[in-house]
Parts: sequence; C-alpha cells; structure tokens
Amino acid sequence: MRSPGGLSVRLDVRAALVVVLLLLAALAAGVVLIGTGDFPISAGDVLKTLAGNGNAGQEFIVEELRLPRVLVGLLVGASLGLGGALFQAVTRNPLGSPDVLGLGQGATAGALVMIVLFSGSAAEVTVGALVGGLVTGLAIYLLAWKQGVHGYRLVLVGIGVSAIVTAVNGYLLTVSDIVDAARAVVWMTGSLSGRDWDQVWPLLGLCAVLVPLVLVNARGLRMLEMGDDVAGALGVRVERVRALLMVAAVLLTATATAAAGPVSFVALTAPQLARRLTRSPGPNLLPSLCMGAALLVTADLTSQRLFGADQLPVGVVTGVLGGVYLLWLLVTERRAGRI
Repeated sequence: MRSPGGLSVRLDVRAALVVVLLLLAALAAGVVLIGTGDFPISAGDVLKTLAGNGNAGQEFIVEELRLPRVLVGLLVGASLGLGGALFQAVTRNPLGSPDVLGLGQGATAGALVMIVLFSGSAAEVTVGALVGGLVTGLAIYLLAWKQGVHGYRLVLVGIGVSAIVTAVNGYLLTVSDIVDAARAVVWMTGSLSGRDWDQVWPLLGLCAVLVPLVLVNARGLRMLEMGDDVAGALGVRVERVRALLMVAAVLLTATATAAAGPVSFVALTAPQLARRLTRSPGPNLLPSLCMGAALLVTADLTSQRLFGADQLPVGVVTGVLGGVYLLWLLVTERRAGRI
C-alpha cells in the first residue's frame, strides 16, 4: 500500500484478516464470559450495560465484578502471546518461550518469597512476582552473554536457570506453614479469580507503552531471524535491538505473571498457532498478541462453563491444552530433524 505522501507499507492480507478475526473472537468470548456466572446475563444485555443502558444491578455485576476480570484476561493473554513471539523470534527456536526459559518460575519465586517469608499482601505478592521475573530475565541474559547472545545458548541457559529456580520454589513450599503453602499453591496455578481494576491499570499502561515500541522494532526483529551477520549488514544494531526486545518481552511476561499467576503455555502456543494461521514468515507479532488474548479468555470461559464459576483455575486448562501441544511440537521437530 502507498499513501499519497509517498509512504509505502507492505500489507499481508491474510495476516491482517487473521488479526481481525482473532480480535473479534477474543472480544466475543469476553462478552460471553462477562455474562457467565451465578447470575447469568445475555450477551445483548451485556452490550447494553457496557453502553450505559443497563439497570443498576447489571451495571454493578458487569462493571465492578466481571469486566475487570475479562480485561485482565485479555491483557494477560495478549502480553504472554507477544512476549512468547519475541522470545521465539530472538532465539529462533519454537521452544524459546518464557515457560521453557524459566521466567515464569522466576516470577513464582518472587511471589513465594513474599508469601512464605513475609506473609505479604496481594499487592506485595504482585511486586515480588514482578521483581522475581525481572531478576531471572537479567540473570539468563548475563549468563548467556558471550560476545553476544546466541539463540540456542539462551535456551540452554534458560532451561538450567529454570531447573534451579524450580528447586528453590520447592524448598520455599516445604518450609512454609500449611496456610501459606495453600495460598502459594493457589497462586502458582494461575487464575483470573478475584481480579479487579487494580490489576487492569498497570497492565494497560505497560501494554500502551511496550506494544508500540515492539512494533516499531519489528523490522529489526525480522532481520535478526536471518542471522546476526545478515542483520548487521542490513544496518540493524544487532545487540541493541535484541536487548531492547528482550527487556520488553521480560517486562510483558513478568507483569502478566504478577497479575494472574504463572498461566502456563499461552506464551508457547500462541505464536505457533498464529504462524500456522497466517502462513507468513517472520515473528507475527500482532497475530500472536491477538491469539494469546483469545486463547486465555476462551480457556477461562471453557473452565466456567464446564466446571462452574471459579471451580477450576484457568491455568489448569491452559496447562492441559499446552502440554498436549508441546508433545505434538516436540514430535514434529524431531521428525523434521531439528532436535
């Protein structure tokens, strides 16, 4: 596409259509999810209430109880999908997601420290998870550094760090009392239950800053997928772009984990499913973002419809579906001779 001012933009029609359909699917699932619960509300009444035409009871249920939860689900899913796409593009490996690299475990360690050692409040647990994820991401990057960061070295270091942090998390659980241990296990499962506007605004602000920043650097990320030498020859500042995008991915993942707990496998599966739908090379950042949002909200809707409100945390549903997908991905990669 070329504008009258001479600005040209390459538009992949199939990818754009996938983005629109995924966005519509995520929003539709969100509307249905808002109407699901002990006091069911039809989709039409939900839309009327959101437009300001509902009665007082519907406005309280929709705007104060259910809308924040759905918005957190959309934002967490979008953050994990985009973060996963960034990590997989930087490492050039379909297994290079926050789940495998240990960022979720690092955030869990930060939350467990606040729960077990300090009996922290919900806000303190959130801060602990954010700090834990950031520290883990920094440690992985520094340990993987050797005149630059190679994708496979980053994955291997991440797996090692993940194993260490998982052992630390197990130790923290064993030394905690039964009340703190039960609270920690619930948080570690990953859930959207009880989420309110206090979780929405930090996520929304972070996404408003990081998503445009990532999209602006999408061209450099595409060049990095062809190798550091080629990217450097095309004028990309390789380590600067890589470091910037990795910081953005760590922030997105850590903040999402702090808001909803370590919801597993969304960051792993969303970019791969988006790539298969668009059939487009490159990182597929926007499709991955929309796919992550649609996956998480749909998983939460499935959980509530099948098991009742807040009976099964969304992290269990994504864990089951993601585990099956991971097995399929490993078999596919092995048959292709890549692992």
